[in-house]
Amino acid sequence: MLLELVGYFASLLVLVSLLMTSVVKLRVINMVGSLIFAIYALCIGSLPTAVMNFCLVGVNIFYLVRMARTEQFFNLLPAEPDSLYFKHFLDFHRADIQSYFPGFEREAGQAGRSYFVYVNTVPAGLLMGKDLGDGELEVLLDYAVPQYRDCSVGRYLYGRLPGEGVRRLTAQASSPAHEKYLRKMGFTPQGDRYVKTLS
Repeated sequence: MLLELVGYFASLLVLVSLLMTSVVKLRVINMVGSLIFAIYALCIGSLPTAVMNFCLVGVNIFYLVRMARTEQFFNLLPAEPDSLYFKHFLDFHRADIQSYFPGFEREAGQAGRSYFVYVNTVPAGLLMGKDLGDGELEVLLDYAVPQYRDCSVGRYLYGRLPGEGVRRLTAQASSPAHEKYLRKMGFTPQGDRYVKTLS
């Protein structure tokens, strides 16, 4: 019975890995699930299943190493809210943006600054904020497209903003997922807002 539970757990991990939007998380979880499933297959004497899952572990390791060695070039460029591309980007990702920032549509008009974060030549994130003076920016939207939702876009963005004269960020948690992201990125709660001082 315990052995069967191990098999079910391994299958669940493989299934969960396919739900990940981050390719790195998908590979890591799939690798762990495949490894456990391969060991389970050996224990029940199913050699073909064990071989296949060990091969999957190898494939995942190969791609994880390749991703780690592939240098990605980030760039921060001002975004023009009146441009056709800006509007297309928001329209294309509207449903996903709404799931993380439900009130964004109402506040978008207050944005005084907007930046695209590019990875190589691909627009991976969009920041929109309202200037509060003294180098403080109220974040209205800090969105990363699903395939780059591993916090790398945010880390790069927060490292570059001081060069744009931004020394302090304030944000209101728009959803539980957004609140989790803010905490992970070093924002601290102050009243009904989250605050991050940039170095």
